[in-house]
Amino acid sequence: MNALQPLCNSHDLLDGGQAVPFDINHAGQTCRAFAIRYQGQPHAYLNRCTHVAMELDWQPNRVFDDSGQWLLCASHGAAYLPATGQCAGGPCQGGLVKIMLSEKDGIVYWHGAYNLKPVEF
Repeated sequence: MNALQPLCNSHDLLDGGQAVPFDINHAGQTCRAFAIRYQGQPHAYLNRCTHVAMELDWQPNRVFDDSGQWLLCASHGAAYLPATGQCAGGPCQGGLVKIMLSEKDGIVYWHGAYNLKPVEF
C-alpha cells in the first residue's frame, strides 16, 4: 500500500510555520500526524513523542520551537530534527515515525505504507 493521498496545498506549509494535521491509520490505530516545511522541503511525522506517547503541539498545530529550527515536545522538552525526525536532545529515544511525502503541481501528498494507511470511515 503506497498509494498517494492528497494532504494539502503546497502553500499551506510555510518554512518553520504551523503544522498541517491529519489522521492516519498506524498499525491498526487512528493516530494524529502532522506535516511541516523545513528548509523548503515538506516532511511529515506521527504526532507522538518517543519519550511518552503524547502529541508534540504546545498550541494547536505548533510543533516548532520559537526559532523554527527544532520540533519540540511541549510536555517534556524532547527536541527532534525537522528534516529527519531524529532525537536531538531531551528525554527522547530514536526518532519520530516518518511519513513519506511528495509534492507535485501545488499539492502535497503522503505515501501509504504497510503500517500507514488512510483512515477508513
